[in-house]
Amino acid sequence: MTQDKREDYWRANLRSIAGVLTIWAAASFGAGILFADRLDALRLFGFPLGFWFATQGAMLVFVALVFVYVGWMNALDRRFGVYEE
Repeated sequence: MTQDKREDYWRANLRSIAGVLTIWAAASFGAGILFADRLDALRLFGFPLGFWFATQGAMLVFVALVFVYVGWMNALDRRFGVYEE
């Protein structure tokens, strides 16, 4: 792989990491702490939504993001020709 391709691959990798971390921060810190009072006006499974995100939702988002990141990186590896079977 050429140096330019390596740099492109690394940039794409950092963009994917930044995207995943942004979603994670919004779900855990944003929904669970910053906007919890506003979200508490809504209910999910009988619980205030802000409380639900602080206790369960952020964990579920995190687990989903792990699978999204794996799929994203596999696609990126295939695009740059570094995929390992």
